[in-house]
This record gives sequence, structure tokens and C-alpha cells, in this order.
Amino acid sequence: MHRPCFLVIDREFPGSISTRKLVIETAKFNVLTAYRGREAIDMLRRFPAVDAVVLDSAIEDIPCIEVMRAIREQSATLPIVVIQSVNAPQCEGADFYIEAFDPAGLLETLTRLKPADADEVVAGEEAAEARQNEGLPKPIRSKKP
Repeated sequence: MHRPCFLVIDREFPGSISTRKLVIETAKFNVLTAYRGREAIDMLRRFPAVDAVVLDSAIEDIPCIEVMRAIREQSATLPIVVIQSVNAPQCEGADFYIEAFDPAGLLETLTRLKPADADEVVAGEEAAEARQNEGLPKPIRSKKP
């Protein structure tokens, strides 16, 4: 099974990890996370086989557009999904744009990028659930008087 892997470039908030990372991992996709633009560019050099990049437009150390240019220099065809944060500058040139507070839209977009792989992940999850439920006693149904 090829489980899609995404590089998430998200702003760092003290005491927490990326909620986008959690949303994507909940869908059983793999995630590499960077909290700064420079870190993301270096990470992409180290791990170039990601399926797409999810980029918060409000990244702080390097303007979003510069991060995107550096990604395109490394891989011209790598899909980039920009999370358009409120009051952040427009990050022109991405393949997809998602509003900041739309986790369902983010997952839908990532699933569309790799539909066969996403279907395989879902099928694997369903098979694992079925295996886990095998051999469990059937629920007791009460008899109505």
C-alpha cells in the first residue's frame, strides 16, 4: 500500500502541535511537519518524495510566495495547497487554495490528489476494523416483554 505523505508547513503555536497535521493523520495519511519556511525547504531536500505540500500563507520567517518559489525550484510538479489565513498576504501561484478553518476541504483536496491511494488507505482501515471485530461476541439483544 502506498500511503500518501504530505509536507505541512504550519505556523508554530507555543505548547501545541499543528492541528492540520492531526487532521491529516486522522485520515491515516503520513505527515512531515515544518514550522518555518526555511525548515520546510531543507526538509523537502531531505525528503523529496512527498505527494504534496500544505502551506500556511501566514508563515512568518519567509514570505509564503518565497517558500513556494523555493519548492517549485526543487520540484516544479509538486502540488502545493495553500491555506489562506485571515489577514495574510495572498500567496499567488498555488495549485489549490483552502480557507483557514476548513479541515474537511483540506482532506477532500488531499484525497483528490491521490484518489487510488486514498481509497486503498480507507479499504485497509475497513479491513483492519473487520479483523478486530472478528471473534467478538455478538451484542445481546434484550427481549421485549
